[in-house]
Amino acid sequence: MSEPSTITDPADPRLADYTGLTDVELRRRREPAEGLFIAEGEKVIRRALAAGYRMRSMLLTAKWLDVMADVIAEAEAPVHVVEPALAEAVTGYHVHRGALASMERKPLPEAAEVLAGARRVAVLEGLVDHTNLGAIFRSAAALGMDAVLLSPDCADPLYRRAVKVSMGAVFAVPYARLDPWPAALDTVRAAGFTLLALTPADNAVDLATLAPHRLPKAALMLGAEGDGLTPHAIAAAHHPVRIPMAHGIDSLNVGAAAAVAFYAVTTS
Repeated sequence: MSEPSTITDPADPRLADYTGLTDVELRRRREPAEGLFIAEGEKVIRRALAAGYRMRSMLLTAKWLDVMADVIAEAEAPVHVVEPALAEAVTGYHVHRGALASMERKPLPEAAEVLAGARRVAVLEGLVDHTNLGAIFRSAAALGMDAVLLSPDCADPLYRRAVKVSMGAVFAVPYARLDPWPAALDTVRAAGFTLLALTPADNAVDLATLAPHRLPKAALMLGAEGDGLTPHAIAAAHHPVRIPMAHGIDSLNVGAAAAVAFYAVTTS
C-alpha cells in the first residue's frame, strides 16, 4: 500500500507528470518520449489498471481518498493529495473528476500482430482530433471491432482527451500504426481483409448493398473530419462505400459515421 502524501507546492518535482495538461503540443511531445500517459477519472483509472498498465503515480483531491481507497491499498506507486486550486495550477484546468493517474505506456505492437485472429478492423487516416478519435475507439469497443489501425499522422489514442472521451475503451481495443502510409495497407490486404473506404462520393456503393457483415474479413477505412480519406487511400481500397443520407445531408461527423459503419460490418 502507498501512503498518501499531501503536497502544497505546485512546483514540487513529484508533480512533474501532471504539468501543463492543456498544452497539447507539449504533451504530444512529452508523453510518448517519456513513456507515460494520463488517465483521468475513477472509471478510466480503474480500466487502465485492469488492462495491465502500470501506475507511476496518482494525484487526488482529498474527497477522492475514500472512493479510491481500494486502488490506493493495492498501489505501489506514490499517491499525492492536493487542494483543488493546486491541481488546477499544476494541470492548467479545473480537474472536475478530482482524480488523475500517470500511467506507463506499453510497447506498441506491429500491425500484423493486431491483425492476427481479427475479422473486423478500423483503419483511420489523418484523424488529429482527440475527441473524434476517442469516440471512434468507444464505438469500436462497444460494437465489436477487433482492432484499430492508425496512419502515422493520426492523433495519440493515449492522449488524455482521447482516453477520457473513450471512457477507457482505448485500453480494450488493440491498435497499431501503419507506416509507411498508404503502402502499409498491403499488410492488411495480405492478412486477407477486404478494404472498404468510407466516402460520400457518388461512385461509392451503399453499405447495405455490399452486405459487409458477410465478408470473412473487413477493414473499414475512415478519414479525417472534413477532408475525409485521401485519394491515395481510396485508391488502395477494394470498394468505396457510403452511408445513405436523407434530407440533403451529405455526410456525418466521422465519429457518428464510424459508429453506423461499425454496426454495419459487425451485425449478423
